[in-house]
Amino acid sequence: MSILVHLLLIILGLAGGIAVGTSLVALITVLDILPRLSQLSRSSNVVHAFEVALVAGSLLFTLAHFFEWTFRITPVFVALIGGLQGMFMGLLAASLIEVLNVIPIISKRLRIQHSLGILLIAVVLGKISGSLFDWLVYQKL
Repeated sequence: MSILVHLLLIILGLAGGIAVGTSLVALITVLDILPRLSQLSRSSNVVHAFEVALVAGSLLFTLAHFFEWTFRITPVFVALIGGLQGMFMGLLAASLIEVLNVIPIISKRLRIQHSLGILLIAVVLGKISGSLFDWLVYQKL
């Protein structure tokens, strides 16, 4: 009976991983997030490198999590990696917002076209404060 339970857990784990992975790839592909990200950052000539980096990073950190790898690195290096990850996620979020035309739609519906800069600053400050709250307060509970 234990082997059957383990087989069922393996099948469910693989099915869940495949569902999440294909959903992420579908989101990135359908919305053209990486090509638009490379266009916004004026690096269209290296869009293939973005794709390879995304897949390689996902695979590497999936393996690191699965096999419980540990790394001994200095706090400065951790800060550097965190900063680079934050920049990438910010660019990815910005490209997603830009692709979906969220900002123009919100500014037209709220009739605040003249205050578009303030809206962008509010979005950025909201992301920063939410991330800091999660990192400094919520994760410590």
